[in-house]
Amino acid sequence: QVAFKMYLGITPSVTCSSAAGNEFSLILDKNPLVDFVEELPAERASLCYCNILCGVIRGALEMVHLAAEVTFLQDRLKGDAVTEIGITFLRKAEDRKHKRN
Repeated sequence: QVAFKMYLGITPSVTCSSAAGNEFSLILDKNPLVDFVEELPAERASLCYCNILCGVIRGALEMVHLAAEVTFLQDRLKGDAVTEIGITFLRKAEDRKHKRN
């Protein structure tokens, strides 16, 4: 939530969507990236304009050795009420103890 506030000026809501605890969603009531897009052209209806957010989140998780699948579940540009990003962890973080040589 801190990174979203720092870089985009918004704070997403976090909802857990699985009992196993490996899935959750970030819900953005306002997405500043869509402020500059009026309407997607009909021939580009499948374009996910804000997909860069998924890449940034996935890359940040990979930097701390967490493999995750990050996808858009809802998008305001597609007519949904909010922007929702789903995050699923692919494997549990392993506690590794590194030995010094």
